Amino acid sequence: MKKILLIFFVATLAVSCVDDLNTKPEIDLTLEELLKQDPNAVSGILSRLYGSFALSGADGPDSSDIDDDAGESPFLRGIVNLQDFTADGLKNRWGDDGLDQLTTTSKWDENNKFFRYMYNRIYYTIPQANNLINVLSGVDVANKSQIEGEVRFLRALAYYYLIDCFGKGVLATEENFGQSAPLPEVSRTELYNYVETELLAVEGLLPDSNSYGRADKAAAQFLLARLYLNAEVYTGTAQFANALSYAEKVITGSGHSLAPEFLQNFSGDNHTSPEIIFPLIADSDVSQSYGNTTYIVNGSLSGETMTLSDYGATDGWGGHRASKGWYGLFAADAAGLAASSDKRAHLFWTGGHAYEMESYKKWSDGFPSIKFRNSAFNNPTGTNTSFSSTDFPLFRLADAYLMYAEAQLNGGGGSAATALQYVNDVRTRAGATAISASELTADFILDERARELNFEGVRRSDLIRNGKFTGATYTWPWKGNTLNGSTISAHYKLFPIPQRSLEANPNLTQNPGY
Repeated sequence: MKKILLIFFVATLAVSCVDDLNTKPEIDLTLEELLKQDPNAVSGILSRLYGSFALSGADGPDSSDIDDDAGESPFLRGIVNLQDFTADGLKNRWGDDGLDQLTTTSKWDENNKFFRYMYNRIYYTIPQANNLINVLSGVDVANKSQIEGEVRFLRALAYYYLIDCFGKGVLATEENFGQSAPLPEVSRTELYNYVETELLAVEGLLPDSNSYGRADKAAAQFLLARLYLNAEVYTGTAQFANALSYAEKVITGSGHSLAPEFLQNFSGDNHTSPEIIFPLIADSDVSQSYGNTTYIVNGSLSGETMTLSDYGATDGWGGHRASKGWYGLFAADAAGLAASSDKRAHLFWTGGHAYEMESYKKWSDGFPSIKFRNSAFNNPTGTNTSFSSTDFPLFRLADAYLMYAEAQLNGGGGSAATALQYVNDVRTRAGATAISASELTADFILDERARELNFEGVRRSDLIRNGKFTGATYTWPWKGNTLNGSTISAHYKLFPIPQRSLEANPNLTQNPGY
């Protein structure tokens, strides 16, 4: 059982539709009334806010906080769909309306439901945070400043995905909460500046350590490092010195360490890993969802070619496979993967599957990733369940190591020797050969990030930051909906603003190219 309990109340905040970005949540009691009756209720409300990143609703996997499909629309599922399936390493074969366009990086538009799901989830979480911040100012609860810091961190996290995926929107805060008139559109730079300011502020409010699953100082510092690493994409001005500085704070001050074994971070008991800085919680008993790591684990398994119980699962959906854009970074064929000293190369199911993905819709084309599994690292023969208990490591220390190295290579200061050591720490933990200083290049870091971090919701951003997502500089299987990959337009670096959101707020404008 995880150390954080996902508690839900009858008065759980719920909105009927988040297309109206200024709609107040409808609740049975106001938060003021609820907290005056029970000041301890704030812990449950806060837990619910954390849960908004992985769960669909308060009443189980078939419930939804918003007017979107409960199974398809959860936040984490959106992160995987938009960040991993649009990139080089992972493809989905289901052919769902809109999902084919993501997995082939082609022909998507403002009516694609998966963009609406993500936009709606962002603008569901933000008003809930604004409401809670407003109420906290008028009630007496223990650790008020820390709780406010956590709420503001979660709001900043939601805004981060708005910045990265859509580039613009409205700036809804506690100050304009409930305003009836449509809010004005703000630019990517304005959103960036707001999130930066918020994270710098909450860094001082958050504790050095917190209960598992809750944000601490290192979580804010990590998100700042990630924000700064992508600053040139977001604002036109590079911030590699700040990226390095905040990655270094996480590395040296958080108290986290690399897990001795890579798989400790992706198994059903990964809450015991010393590496995970900020997870999204999953529990097969109390936090069931089709959109947390159940989507990753079950979606990557099929009884057609695999033994589900080997991975702690009872259901296999036969959807997700890696392509050679990922496993090709380890070896040129299945035999090479098996022979590799790099343990990460072994985390693909090759039996009965083809190395080449001649058809992204054919289950046996491409190798399913078995990086995430529901079986426990310390007790792999435990109970098998239909929902996952594996937490999603949204932030983990290995990523901070690689961010430091990339920022250092890009003129962010720091130490070249330290950058090399961090990269080799990540590699030697996996059993890979250490590299020399001359081998540590921008292209190597990009490839190492794929080897280490694919299926963790960062690959699209990494490719964009390195100028390899659009155009023809780098192609991969099914990019542009062609077998060997083709060029795509630069406007694909941003997703379109969903049509329903444009209709709901006349102040919003569409991104160029759509």
